[in-house]
Amino acid sequence: MTDRNVPDARRNRLDFWQAASGALLALFVCVHLLLEGTVVLSASLTNSIAWLLEATYVAQISAPIIVLLVVFHFYIAARKMPFRANELGIFVKHSRTLHEPDTCLWLVQVFTAIVILLGVFFHVYTVMIDLPISVARSAERMTSGWLPFYVIFLPCVVLHTGIGVYRLAVKYGYCTRATRQVWRKRIWIVMGCYLVLGFLAMTRVWFHG
Repeated sequence: MTDRNVPDARRNRLDFWQAASGALLALFVCVHLLLEGTVVLSASLTNSIAWLLEATYVAQISAPIIVLLVVFHFYIAARKMPFRANELGIFVKHSRTLHEPDTCLWLVQVFTAIVILLGVFFHVYTVMIDLPISVARSAERMTSGWLPFYVIFLPCVVLHTGIGVYRLAVKYGYCTRATRQVWRKRIWIVMGCYLVLGFLAMTRVWFHG
């Protein structure tokens, strides 16, 4: 399915569902990272939150839903991605010629989307087969060889989410041409904060192990 072969009415519907699924995933990522970040304050606090989510079956139910939502979002967005080598080459050439930051940001989204699509299966699978969720179990995974995976996976998730929120704001008129610089600055600040929180959490978990 390519976007140029899709009728306008269907393209509009697909754009809506792409935006809606992306917004839901962005909200999930923000909440998820904040909850995981509580380990910086206290490992027992994180364990208590994990226990509550499992006791109410929120974790068990939401995990497969999130995976399906990621696949759904990727499937819709893939119609616009330059998968062919010649398409990617043309896109990169045009982005360099135009010197437009937004085109470069979209290219970052394409690459991070592929990493996230592959990584989310491994992340969810390894967590859900090793219940109950706890800081000790997370530390065990990280010290047994999973640290490089999370060092790559975390920035990809944060970059894809932040750029996605920015592009949604542009698409639906919240971010105008006059305010794009301000939006970009704020998005980079927020992404930086989430990256710092994520790496602090990983460091805390690593030393916990």
